[in-house]
Amino acid sequence: MDLIGLDAGAIEGLAAAIAGAESVVPVGARTHWEVGNPSAPGIQVAAPTGVLRYEPEDLTITVGVGTSFATLDAALAEHGQECTLDPRDHAATIGGIVACGLSGIRRLRHGPLREHVLEVRFVTADGKLVKGGGQTVKNVTGYDLPRLLVGSFGTLGVLVQVTLRCRPRAERAQWFRVDVPTDEARPEFYRAASMLWDGTTTHVFLEGVAADVDAQARGLSAVDPPTLPVGAHRGRISVAPGALDAVGGALDEIAGARWCAEIGVGTVHVAGDDAAVLANARSVAHAHGGWLLRESGGVGLDGFGCELPNAALMRRVKAAFDPAGKLNSGRLPL
Repeated sequence: MDLIGLDAGAIEGLAAAIAGAESVVPVGARTHWEVGNPSAPGIQVAAPTGVLRYEPEDLTITVGVGTSFATLDAALAEHGQECTLDPRDHAATIGGIVACGLSGIRRLRHGPLREHVLEVRFVTADGKLVKGGGQTVKNVTGYDLPRLLVGSFGTLGVLVQVTLRCRPRAERAQWFRVDVPTDEARPEFYRAASMLWDGTTTHVFLEGVAADVDAQARGLSAVDPPTLPVGAHRGRISVAPGALDAVGGALDEIAGARWCAEIGVGTVHVAGDDAAVLANARSVAHAHGGWLLRESGGVGLDGFGCELPNAALMRRVKAAFDPAGKLNSGRLPL
């Protein structure tokens, strides 16, 4: 199988190591190391790095998944393009971003992370190299393996190469402060890239042609980019977008909790200096029909907190791809 510039010998060695191991743990830059559940001990394997093929005219780029987002972003910037993965830490590898499946804060406009992945190539538990998807935007043949691998936490295969969808960088991109209630803010803007609300202030990120951004932003105050909450213990709540007001009010009752919600998406970022903040925030999420994923800290706190809605399906898929259960065992609650 053509690997577009990857060292065939190195891939064969990686495949042999995976096939012969009892337990395998894919490792990148460790920026997502604490997301979800901890992995069981096993041999640690790393993916290849480097930009392998870039077609600016086709808006696609192929990289070894050990490549950092910072490297990817710099390569695209030279041609006035970007890939809106938007990880919190730009040192994150593409493999780690894809495997954990955490969408960036511009999901409101650009969609979830899975929509940016066109093709994947990965090594199975028995050492086979598998290709899924294709290196074109309009590729609709075969099983949709790329979306299956997104958010799989390395439990179905070890990613080695991906092709991503790119887009032109906006002529203008700017954050603004909006002084209207959250339920009134979103209809005011056409395809805002992001709207963040921390209980007191709403920030909107507008991007596009400069004249269009200026027209929508008339009367608004331009501000520096807001920061997502930080702390030793972090997580993200997923609820229905209409529940954000109620969830935010409940989080305000938790001592030490810092939070920021993505309007129109239903994601609430939570952080605190004590693990109890995450435990209490998880109770809030469950009370409002959602759940909380641990991102870091929270020692002793289960990574997911509940059985996932698609757990039964995930167990069947896991059994088909990795019947021995040796790929990143324990990382997902299966």
